[in-house]
Amino acid sequence: MGSPRSKVEIKGLEAKFYDQLLDIVTLGQYPRLLKRIFSLMDIKPGYSIIDLGSGTGRNACYMLKKAGRDARLVGLDINEEMIKKARKKCRDFPNAEFINMRIEETLPFRQEFDIAFISFVLHGFENFDKEKIVENVRKALKPGGKFYIFDYAEFDVDVAPFYVKFFIRKLECPLAEEFINLDLKEFLRKFEFSEFREWTFAGGIIRLLEAR
Repeated sequence: MGSPRSKVEIKGLEAKFYDQLLDIVTLGQYPRLLKRIFSLMDIKPGYSIIDLGSGTGRNACYMLKKAGRDARLVGLDINEEMIKKARKKCRDFPNAEFINMRIEETLPFRQEFDIAFISFVLHGFENFDKEKIVENVRKALKPGGKFYIFDYAEFDVDVAPFYVKFFIRKLECPLAEEFINLDLKEFLRKFEFSEFREWTFAGGIIRLLEAR
């Protein structure tokens, strides 16, 4: 089971209407942001991709449109409702496989993927579980493979706009602010990741981090 401080394991109505809720919270801007994110990622035709915490499959579909039908995508999620949604959403891509699996437990993949992607999931784990996830990614990537983390950037919550501060401290899990204060690049260096590139959005609140 996950940490009691985490909200990463969503259930019930939140899981059922997850995409719609994200669109509402972002005033309809989330799909546009995702298109921007995936245009920046180095996804080439035929690439193999692992999507950790694949959710409803929305991100997987975007990546498969770039990678094409000769690609391979494996999505991992702990929520059966999300797995069903992902399979339905990506039904036009027979090269996509969605598996009910915890990403902080030892995974069976070894040097199989060109890209690993995780979106707004890593911040919801305790540091010792983050380490397990990153180690799983290190083992799963081919030599020279890239790890993309789309999540909160590092910023000072104390001086952030009031609505951001309220969201982080009242609605998000306690682990989110700890993640925001974490030097993520230094954290990743412990697992042999380097050659970082990053892009920030929403006034520096959100970041796409690339690590090789």
